[in-house]
Amino acid sequence: MSQALERPTAVAPATATVMSRATQRDSRLRVLLFLILAAFAVAMVFPFVWMVLTAFKPESTIVKFPPQLWPTGWTLDNFTNIWQRVPFGRFFVNSVLFAGGVMLISLLFDSMTAYALARLRFPGRDAIFIFVLIALMIPFQVIFIPLFVTVHDLGLLNSFAGLIIPRATNAFGIFMLRQFFLTLPRELDEAARIDGAGEFYIYSRIILPLSGPAIATLAVFHFMYNWNDFLWPLLITSSIDMRTLPSGLALFMGQHVVEYGVIMAGAALALAPLFIAFLFAQQYFVRGIALSGLKE
Repeated sequence: MSQALERPTAVAPATATVMSRATQRDSRLRVLLFLILAAFAVAMVFPFVWMVLTAFKPESTIVKFPPQLWPTGWTLDNFTNIWQRVPFGRFFVNSVLFAGGVMLISLLFDSMTAYALARLRFPGRDAIFIFVLIALMIPFQVIFIPLFVTVHDLGLLNSFAGLIIPRATNAFGIFMLRQFFLTLPRELDEAARIDGAGEFYIYSRIILPLSGPAIATLAVFHFMYNWNDFLWPLLITSSIDMRTLPSGLALFMGQHVVEYGVIMAGAALALAPLFIAFLFAQQYFVRGIALSGLKE
């Protein structure tokens, strides 16, 4: 009887030891994971820090070897030069009109297409959605020559119409919004139809107001992608007055001489609107990513 009573007291210290070792192992894993994530974060942030600091360096310091991260002498010449030597303000306005125009038009067409694919029932709906998924897999480099020929034949080169119209809709935007619309209860549509509401009323007054996080997330994606796009504006525009910021900054890439300081200053100024837009839309961006799950 006494041996039976002593057995649990002997097991208790062993259990506590095992739990202590498991806790220590979990702590080590968390520390290791934190260090790995911190290393990735530093690797991602470092190029932006280097860009901003390089924008304040004289050209002689930039090309010095070994390279120095922190400027030994601070200067604003790179920022003044970029405004004096090229129409940087015009490039900025062109980027705003191009990226903003594509964003607004794409949000309209993407959301309307996604609403039809997610909330309406009609023959061929699933086949159309499959074609949208196939379009996601086609690289832009495969289709940019036919697009250029089409824009040229329509006489839209060196125009905002030529820049914006081929980007008027996006397969990723349709897919993302369609997946989000599927998560909304269908009872909302049915109740609205019983009250006599039409499809456009349901789309504009019920679905869109409930899809704020997804719409804001897609708006950030569209604006960032087109703001940073280099190839398409460079292909469609040959006039300096129609260049956007990425293609306009390429003017400083000479055949033999590259003006790194001016390019970094321009890149830092071009990054500022994206940074500000992301700060304002951050809460919607995170919610949209969290709520846009895959659902069939």
